[in-house]
Amino acid sequence: MRVLFFIGFGIVSLSLQAQASLGDLLNRYNHNDIPYISVQELAMPKTKAVILDARELQEYEVSHLKNAVFVGYDHFDLAKISEELKDKNQAIVVYCSLGIRSETIANKLKKAGYTDVSNLYGGIFEWKNNDFDVYNSEDRKTDSIHAFSKSWSKWLTNGKKVYPEKAP
Repeated sequence: MRVLFFIGFGIVSLSLQAQASLGDLLNRYNHNDIPYISVQELAMPKTKAVILDARELQEYEVSHLKNAVFVGYDHFDLAKISEELKDKNQAIVVYCSLGIRSETIANKLKKAGYTDVSNLYGGIFEWKNNDFDVYNSEDRKTDSIHAFSKSWSKWLTNGKKVYPEKAP
């Protein structure tokens, strides 16, 4: 049994490393039932949307998109968000590191009746890779990006990678 676990773990690790492109990665993990919005489109002044950050608080505090609302992933509270976002037809863009966790949160919003929900293609990594500004917990521009993990950090090619602190 233990041997099978290690073989399976090795295969998953190799497949993560073998992803040829961001598109391949997102196709592997996402269901593609939430439309993507590109970082370039979101950055356009004409694009008006509520931006939701579906990462964990530690990630959000290192850096986030300007005016992004922290909603988290592990402890996402749909009831709380529904209280704050009354207009179910307003444009909403959800992002995370790459666009995988954000699809899950976007689906929860869609199932709750929100009609205009998009997933930021490539997440904050792609945002920073395209040289768009990110802000820290003090609302100051920063080059630091929480890299989530060593294996996922390969998708962040611009900025300073910050890795999660190890638990004591």
